[in-house]
Amino acid sequence: MNNRAIIATLFVLFVVYSVNVYTAGTAAPHIEPMSDDSRKGQQLFQAHNCIACHQFYGLGGYMGPDLTNTISKHGSAYARAFITSGTRSMPNFDLAKEEIDALVAYLEFVDKTGRYPAENYDVKWYGAVSQADDPQ
Repeated sequence: MNNRAIIATLFVLFVVYSVNVYTAGTAAPHIEPMSDDSRKGQQLFQAHNCIACHQFYGLGGYMGPDLTNTISKHGSAYARAFITSGTRSMPNFDLAKEEIDALVAYLEFVDKTGRYPAENYDVKWYGAVSQADDPQ
């Protein structure tokens, strides 16, 4: 085999590998679009800079807990209680009932987007990580 054939073979293998790595696992789960309440909750979450203390998917502040799956783990009444009264380290923002409902709706929306941290995961031979219960 001459040098050109070796280089061409390596290039084709590189392209196939790159396409596989960059497209495997990129399909997003089907999630219903945000409701108006969820969108208002997102705006309140941003306006009060909640991400300075809390996290989604491990990204954000470290003073408060990760809120990604708070609703599925503890329920909406749990989240509503903390938002309503605050805690020793979380201020009570004196939000109206509609604002609290909107924040809870936003947390319910985020909860549907996935799991964090992933309990069961598979590492593919090419380095991608996926949840074990995903059909990929």
